[in-house]
Amino acid sequence: MSFPNGTSLIPASFILNGIPGLEEVHLWISFPLCTMYSIAITGNFGLMFLIYFEEGLHRPMYIFLALLSFTDVLMCTSTLPNTLCILWFNLKEIDFKACLAQMFFVHTFTGMESGVLMLMALDRYVAICYPLHYATILTNSAIAKAGLLTFLRGVMLVIPFIFLTKRLPYCKGNVIPHTYCDHMSVAKISCGNVKINAIYGLMVALLIGGFDIFCITISYTMILRAVVSLSSADARQRTFSTCTAHICAIVITYVPAFFTFFTHRFGGHTIPPHIHIIMANLYLLMPPTMNPIVYGVKTKQIRESVIRFLLKGNNSSHNI
Repeated sequence: MSFPNGTSLIPASFILNGIPGLEEVHLWISFPLCTMYSIAITGNFGLMFLIYFEEGLHRPMYIFLALLSFTDVLMCTSTLPNTLCILWFNLKEIDFKACLAQMFFVHTFTGMESGVLMLMALDRYVAICYPLHYATILTNSAIAKAGLLTFLRGVMLVIPFIFLTKRLPYCKGNVIPHTYCDHMSVAKISCGNVKINAIYGLMVALLIGGFDIFCITISYTMILRAVVSLSSADARQRTFSTCTAHICAIVITYVPAFFTFFTHRFGGHTIPPHIHIIMANLYLLMPPTMNPIVYGVKTKQIRESVIRFLLKGNNSSHNI
């Protein structure tokens, strides 16, 4: 292992060891991951394309959905190409600075994902509880500012990860038992005191995930109260059905996120490392893969837009 000139023990590169204990089946594991990544890229770009070109989808709910799709593409692309290189070609070495950059993007985009889901919950709250003021509250300017603030929140809270990781001495070696660089995976191979890293990581999780889940919970509590107060059962069903796709997206995102977060900190000796690493990959890959499918199936306006787009394409081909 080589170190650059200087007093601190900082390696020139790290070795991402893939999925320890499952080296013999790395190739087989890569196929479902590659398939999911392909679906994620195709589905999310397709959704963004549809929302951009269909005027009927130029509404706050679908603009937030396009933002979610954009975030999903960046989130899974920050790790999956590198992971597939490890599993396919055994290209395990990653430059120290590239590792820090990957860490920054992974945590920024996962924080952005959580923030966009929170904004979508607030959108449903305003649409159902204040329908007459919906257009005046959620203007294009307000949506742009909310998206920018969500991004900046992630950036400002994640930047300290870089400095906290960079200050650590790495005299134990440079092998990371993972498929990508995340904050605690890198910190744990250090021979320095990582207590500050762990505490700050927990603070960031609470400031982003905890705050967003709190807002989502409050929003849906208010939505349920509004839905229950409706006199017609059919009206209640139709009103709440507009939220089903978003609820599915929340479950798909937060269940693997919670599993990864808690096992990383509290289940290190009871959960096999390969289970943790597989779940950490699914945590970044499942939401981008499933969100376009869920919204395509559960959202009537998107289904109708897809049908119109396909029929328009068929008519054009027949005219030719």
